[in-house]
Amino acid sequence: MDRALAFLAAGILSASVFGQTPLPQNAPARSLGVASCASSLCHGSVQPWSDIRVRQDEYVTWVRHDRHARAYVTLLTERSVAIARKMGYARPAHETPECLDCHAHNVPRERRGPEFMLSDGIACEACHGPAERWIKSHVEPNARRNANIARGLFPTRNPTARAQLCLSCHFGNEQKVVTHRMMAAGHPRLSFEFDTFTHLQPPHYGGDRGAAAAAGLADGVRNWAVGQTLAADSLLALLVHPVRGRDGLFPEPVLFDCHACHHPMSTPRDAGARLGIAPGLVRLNDSNLIMVRHIARRVAPGEAEALAQASAALYAAIAGHDDPLAQARRLRTAIQALMPKIEAHRFSAEDLHAIFNSLIDDGLAGQYSDYQGAEQAAMALQALADFMARRALLAPPAIRPAMDRMMATLANDESYRAPEFTLALRELRKRAEEARGK
Repeated sequence: MDRALAFLAAGILSASVFGQTPLPQNAPARSLGVASCASSLCHGSVQPWSDIRVRQDEYVTWVRHDRHARAYVTLLTERSVAIARKMGYARPAHETPECLDCHAHNVPRERRGPEFMLSDGIACEACHGPAERWIKSHVEPNARRNANIARGLFPTRNPTARAQLCLSCHFGNEQKVVTHRMMAAGHPRLSFEFDTFTHLQPPHYGGDRGAAAAAGLADGVRNWAVGQTLAADSLLALLVHPVRGRDGLFPEPVLFDCHACHHPMSTPRDAGARLGIAPGLVRLNDSNLIMVRHIARRVAPGEAEALAQASAALYAAIAGHDDPLAQARRLRTAIQALMPKIEAHRFSAEDLHAIFNSLIDDGLAGQYSDYQGAEQAAMALQALADFMARRALLAPPAIRPAMDRMMATLANDESYRAPEFTLALRELRKRAEEARGK
């Protein structure tokens, strides 16, 4: 049975965590194409309109400033051509489903309207859902968002739904993932943190209705926590998946720490020390699992220890002491139980300081010997510092040099040195404490 048939046999269609709204690529309605949104009287205004509930310049913002608009064009580059050739695809990258699934709104032909164009890349409906059933109703005077969501509008204001949508391409899910073979053929390593990438995307919301969206997007710590938890869940879902979790005889290597294998043989490595696993065993890429531990301590302290024990049991099982798939399922169940609590939690000033300090404490204790763990910790510290600054809990100028130094240690994954990162964390802790003492 080939991979496509295996997915159909397993009944796998990625849906939102609510089990009601499928991700836009899998929604049953037709996608009408960017042209249906781009009129100057709709979302194609060159300048934002005043005294109106929606800016109306969303299309112009997307096409001029958003890298999603150029996702398809990437498939025409020399690098993409080479990747497709090395992968042995029968068609070029811009015609291959494995590439189009993340570089375009790749819906089946029968679900494409007459003005739909794959070359639009990650266009409006790739995030907001196929518009066939809600394009008319969403502009009616008495339009209600919940009614439009029932017709197929994707609930992007909900952080959990939005994070799952972003992670479906920027991390991967049971339907699509950037595999180790793709990376070996030349695809860049994926690096994603939900809150950081949310703020990197040019905003296209505002006005009355946009204010509610902006408020949700601005809750950086909740976005970070939701994103980390869903990424950890996605990792475990892929690990136990009978198709995606395998690469021939081996587990899918992309789920493991790249640098546990990719290093000079003459370089001493201690990448498994934190997990208590023996030398020579490939370690899971557990950077998101580390972050979830910090989140659980504040959101559900009574469950944090059980979560830590489930994580430790998974590491032990990977080392050969138990069934790793059974332990991965156990850990995934614990993480999924945590999800609604994270979404409902409103992080206090005490929460922010505690998570900020505990992330640094882990680093000072040698927990970030691996690049990917350090990378996630650094992005988390950035998100926390930004949110604390917006709540007047921390003055950005006081810690900016230390934050810049920390990020500089992560400029190149191949030259990462954990002791340098630890020194930068020590300096960051000192400056943050000084800033809070003033």
